[in-house]
Amino acid sequence: MPSFKGYFETKNLDPFTLEKAYEALKFERSTIGYYDLPDSSIDLCADVKSSLLSSTVFFNTIAVVGIGGSSLGIKAIDRMLRSSTPHAKKIIYFENSDPISIAYECSRIEFAKTLFVVISKSGGTVETLSIFKYLISRFEMDLKDSNQVVVISDEASVLSQFADNYGLKRFIIPSNVGGRFSVLSAVGVVPLVLAGFNVEDVLEGAKQFADNFWNRKEEHLLQKAAFYVSNAKTSPVNVLFSYSDTFEEFGKWVVQLWGESLGKRNARGERVGLTPISLIGSVDQHSFLQLIIEGPLNKTVTFMHIEHSRDELMIPNLSLPFLEKSDFVNGESFNTLINAQCQATMESVLQSGVSVDDITWSCIDESSVGQMIMYYELLTSAAGALLEINTYDQPGVEHGKKILEGFFSHKQ
Repeated sequence: MPSFKGYFETKNLDPFTLEKAYEALKFERSTIGYYDLPDSSIDLCADVKSSLLSSTVFFNTIAVVGIGGSSLGIKAIDRMLRSSTPHAKKIIYFENSDPISIAYECSRIEFAKTLFVVISKSGGTVETLSIFKYLISRFEMDLKDSNQVVVISDEASVLSQFADNYGLKRFIIPSNVGGRFSVLSAVGVVPLVLAGFNVEDVLEGAKQFADNFWNRKEEHLLQKAAFYVSNAKTSPVNVLFSYSDTFEEFGKWVVQLWGESLGKRNARGERVGLTPISLIGSVDQHSFLQLIIEGPLNKTVTFMHIEHSRDELMIPNLSLPFLEKSDFVNGESFNTLINAQCQATMESVLQSGVSVDDITWSCIDESSVGQMIMYYELLTSAAGALLEINTYDQPGVEHGKKILEGFFSHKQ
């Protein structure tokens, strides 16, 4: 299980604030659906295996057609567990309405061996539907009763109606589960189970963390949310500095979850929010770190690293002419090096006056992945409750969609 340690001031946090956040989330459990997904999605795993695996065994590729909350969480879990799940089927992602990317991904597809999973909570996501139309045309799909297309959407959406009309297999996203909180619903479960990942253990990890939270065994989460919100005006930027390439897609998922949930106007019409940034160490020590240490003191930083790596690669005891300066790490493992870089960078950031906390994974496995997904979802909800906003809507995004429709209204 990941361990958590904060290097920021907590003694001045009002206990009432922590209780307020906890009670707000406790109240939300009756209406917000993501809290129940670790339990309810277990049966979904069994459903996917019984209804689809036998008929899709000849597919070696899963093509996910979706964007934002319909793809980022899948990519995060795929990336984190791919190295330890070598038998998993390839997953290709069609996300953006970028013709270069669409054409490239299509070139990687062997159509007869590819299962297409089309995901849109609303059923009307323009990028997703446009790409789906292109794929139908490009591969001359015969959709009627096809076992090559699976749809995931809200029960009454137009995409669900489309699926029923063609006799396509479809799965439902609960109406009270928002897209960015949906990775443990059918959105993530269906493609990841089909690809061969052990999703049951991911769900069990999420359930374990949630149970601990409700039993008041994860108070650090409430302290972190309270600290962030109480310092939001002076430190509105939150940096996730992850020391493994494996976390790159997870960081993108966190950015959407944090940004789309917390950037709002409160009941008084004030603009509030916490700006998320995702970095990868040690790479970004050579780029963004300078801004953190000597730039404006308006950031908090969460460092994340893996204590034990599955691949114990060693740095050779090799001394090269003119390159002796790096010999001090000869004979050490790369895992030791990257963790030392994380600790040294964290210390330098602390010395610069920036508030820091640390998340240490003992290793990357399914349970830990589930725990961290639930950790960040609960942290987001707690921060939203303290900011006194609706964590689960996105009016700014919806406004942009209406403007986009206006650009093409002349065609009507």
